[in-house]
Amino acid sequence: MLEIMLPAFAAAVILVGIHAYLGIHILARGVIFVDLALAQIAALGAITGVLLGFELHTTGSYFSSLLATFIGAGVFSLTRGKKTSGAMQEAAIGIVYVVSAAMAVMVLDRLPSEAEHLKGMLVGNILFVTWPQVLKTLALYSAVGLAHYVFRRRFITISCDPEKAGGQGWSVRLWDFLFYALFGLVVTSSVELAGVLLVFTFLIIPAVSAMHFVSSVSGRLWLGWGLGVATSMSGIAASAAYDLPTGPAIVCAFGILALVSFAAGRLKNKA
Repeated sequence: MLEIMLPAFAAAVILVGIHAYLGIHILARGVIFVDLALAQIAALGAITGVLLGFELHTTGSYFSSLLATFIGAGVFSLTRGKKTSGAMQEAAIGIVYVVSAAMAVMVLDRLPSEAEHLKGMLVGNILFVTWPQVLKTLALYSAVGLAHYVFRRRFITISCDPEKAGGQGWSVRLWDFLFYALFGLVVTSSVELAGVLLVFTFLIIPAVSAMHFVSSVSGRLWLGWGLGVATSMSGIAASAAYDLPTGPAIVCAFGILALVSFAAGRLKNKA
């Protein structure tokens, strides 16, 4: 059992590492459901690849998924601007999500074993991840992390203060597209590994939980990493101990984290 669980532990640590950081950006931008929308687009691209003749979890379906997320990245970068309110961008994200979900259902209707495809899209197969997959994911996310480190000043400024970024002469839409393209690259790989629900969980809950206690970006990042890794380990251990589906067990563990951190944050503010 331990030989099966160790790659899953490693994968969870890597996923928390990149998603907790990206979650801080997403919360600053006020586009909470963009990850869910991009994850759904990635899943749509993958199953469309299956419809075109590629096997699921192969290079062909991966690039089909990646192409779909790049299109989504273009849409989201265009919907953010000085004349676009946060509510309008959230509306655009919601529209993209519901349309891509509907299209995914129509594609699945043309595929055999559609229930298995849908289950794979939602909960993934993190328990059965292999060490080569873990190492490939680590290399890819390290490259994305390096890009974010090199351009950290621009990415953080555009996420937290886009008017200041525009005042410095930066092309906000171009940098937005680069941010969402890198984000889409991460989401595409993460959905293939862990599924839509777990990807959204890794992105939002560690960052939100850390916000209750720390105000600085670096503090939220370190606390989010610590909480995310500990909660992932707890979810995987619980799934093994009680013979539960691993993905949903991790999501539920993060749900408990969200409730506990919210309650603790309220008590902290009253003290």
